[in-house]
Amino acid sequence: MIIHSEQEMLDFGRQFAKNHPQVIELVGDVGAGKTTFVRGLAEGLDIKQPITSPSFTISKSYALPHNNGHLIHYDFYRLTDPGLMSEDLAENLANPHNIIVIEWGESVANLLPTDRTTITINYTENGREIIL
Repeated sequence: MIIHSEQEMLDFGRQFAKNHPQVIELVGDVGAGKTTFVRGLAEGLDIKQPITSPSFTISKSYALPHNNGHLIHYDFYRLTDPGLMSEDLAENLANPHNIIVIEWGESVANLLPTDRTTITINYTENGREIIL
């Protein structure tokens, strides 16, 4: 699938929210549209809070309005060793009500379930190519 605009990435995220898995790994270069996808996903999950990149805070959590879980967005870009964040991730993965989105997850790959959904976003001359 090719995404041609920010609006199309938001729409893709909204649609993805309808049948979301518990764990989503996002793979793509800086600026590929990963956080834009998460904004759309959050909108599709009826989250009203503004969604921002967790690049400097490592994680951000947003309450899901229809259950006792959270949408938790991790960005491990700056961490070669996740340290205590791996405990936080493991705890959040244990709650089946949570939806976990991970960017730059190489340093925590051993903690991620094998049944996660990986979305790769590549730049192309025609837009962003989405590979599930």
